[in-house]
Amino acid sequence: MRDEHTVICSPAVFELIAPDAPVVPVNVDLTYNSRDPYAVQASFRTGHGTAVDWVFARDLLQEGLVGSAGTGDVRVQPAPGNPGKVQLELSSPSGHAVFITCAQTLGDFLRRTYEAVPPNSEYDWLDFDLALADLLNDPARD
Repeated sequence: MRDEHTVICSPAVFELIAPDAPVVPVNVDLTYNSRDPYAVQASFRTGHGTAVDWVFARDLLQEGLVGSAGTGDVRVQPAPGNPGKVQLELSSPSGHAVFITCAQTLGDFLRRTYEAVPPNSEYDWLDFDLALADLLNDPARD
């Protein structure tokens, strides 16, 4: 399976929820790459031509569709009082943000990733030679 390669992209809109402020829609590109089979990347478009990228465990997002998931910098859960939405809470040294998004949109995206790389088969998709080459050729290590 290492010779195969699948990339799944899906646009989404996440609503930034801030206390005492109107909801701000944020365009987000969700990307799944079978070369990194455990992860989903979310690129939050800031509107200034740049993106803020977060990488989440695919299983964390899946678990967050049905119940509270995550204990660290990323927490996902069904939105309180609105089962059709999912709440995503992000924390970092530079700040804290709460987003709400459509559960069906996220669920459809995740379903496509699990069709491409079924649960419990992720290990078969890892390319250890490529990962080692990336690690050894990392310019930051020079």
